[in-house]
Amino acid sequence: MFTDEVLDPVGTRSVWRSAQQAAQESRGCQTKALHRAEAEVQTRSTSISWTQTEPQHQAKEQLLQQSHDQLDPPGLKDFLQRVEHTVIRALVRNARSHAFDEFQVNWEDQSQLVSCLHCLQHPGAQESGLHVTGVSWSCTGAVIACAYGRIDDGDWSTERSCVCTWNLDRRSLNPKQADVVIDVPTAVTALCCHPDQPALIAGGLFSGEVVVWDTSRTQDPVLVQTGMSADGHREPVYQVAWVPLQKKGEFGVLSACSGGRVLLWTVDLALGQLVLDAAYALLQQQVPHSSSFKARGSSTVGVTSLALSPWDPDTFLVGSEGGLLLRCSFSSQTPAVAPSEGHNVTLRAPAVFLFRPRSGPVHSIHCSPFHRNLFVSAGTDGLAHLHSLLQADPLLSLRVSDSYVFQVQWSPSRPLVFAAATGRGEVQIFDLGRRSQRPAATVQQGGADRAATCLAFNRQSAALLAVGNTSGTVCIWQLSHSLTAQSPRESSQLELIANQGAE
Repeated sequence: MFTDEVLDPVGTRSVWRSAQQAAQESRGCQTKALHRAEAEVQTRSTSISWTQTEPQHQAKEQLLQQSHDQLDPPGLKDFLQRVEHTVIRALVRNARSHAFDEFQVNWEDQSQLVSCLHCLQHPGAQESGLHVTGVSWSCTGAVIACAYGRIDDGDWSTERSCVCTWNLDRRSLNPKQADVVIDVPTAVTALCCHPDQPALIAGGLFSGEVVVWDTSRTQDPVLVQTGMSADGHREPVYQVAWVPLQKKGEFGVLSACSGGRVLLWTVDLALGQLVLDAAYALLQQQVPHSSSFKARGSSTVGVTSLALSPWDPDTFLVGSEGGLLLRCSFSSQTPAVAPSEGHNVTLRAPAVFLFRPRSGPVHSIHCSPFHRNLFVSAGTDGLAHLHSLLQADPLLSLRVSDSYVFQVQWSPSRPLVFAAATGRGEVQIFDLGRRSQRPAATVQQGGADRAATCLAFNRQSAALLAVGNTSGTVCIWQLSHSLTAQSPRESSQLELIANQGAE
């Protein structure tokens, strides 16, 4: 069925708008609120720096370029290739060689082996024409003590003498003015500084007295002395030495004289005297016999030299006017066949072994500080004899001088080195490590009219050597590094020398 219906245009538009609005509302949406913020960043400040090298010189660049571009000299390459094998063989042979095993580079100046530091003189001794008869270093090595007397023939029992000391460490050292001068009523024939106390000095006099001086006592330096007692010597004392006693830290004084007596004294400060502790008499008939020596009568053995073993406190060595060289023992209980001559102790005969006698007086003996069996002796025959305590014949004899040898002493730092003072005024220094038996160095003392009578190495400073002569002067010499520095195999070389007698 058809119905004719007329629509209102206005109504129709109203309905359309309403539908359109409904459609728009259904499609509409709303986002969340947007938050915005602004922030700033700032970079670190920067800076620019630069360096500039030194400009190269054009001349140098050209020189380097020329050197780089230059060809090798003609024939150089062929020469190097030709000698390459020869050079390599020589280098290999040298690497296997032991020729320079003991060589040590010495960077010190070797222009002089010895140089004189001081010439010490005492005006009073110079005016009296006295000789230097002994020198000894103090235990500190700073002070040198000097004894004055005479070594020529004559009677000097009434001639006054002195003992002088110089401290070499003093800035105000005056070579012609001694620091300490001790007046002595007779000639001083022997001198020895105490091993521990620097102020004490033991001395032997021509009158036979033994004295101990204390240089710290300015008014009366005589600490103790034997005096002219029945226990003392009646002949000149030619050797004194400090001997360690049984009580630790105490020392006695050992003295020897030309009358054949060796006496051991102890220091008694309460009495102010040296007290006799032991006495030994050396007689020819009690000397051990050998094929080279036959006793003649019962005469005494005049002692001219004496040495203590630093290895064995029971052993000491004696040299005599007649050339005898003896090894002796402090512990010997053999009675001496000699009158006591007023001694309060029993005389004992100490000799236990006789070495081959010399042709003249034995002036000096010294034991090696590096080997217990070795010692060296010297005397009027002009030779230095190297001995072993284990055999009679010397291991080696070296010609020192055509004149007398007054003193010989081992170096305290070099096992193979010793020095000898001669009547020609020279001091010869020998090095047994050298192939030649000639002296390694010679110290000239100023002429044959100035005999070198004594010498002493400084144990604290081995480079210092003191030498006294008949002009009354004591010279202090400085030895070079080569004479004082021990080489690596030196002790083994000394051992080989000592073992020569056993082969």
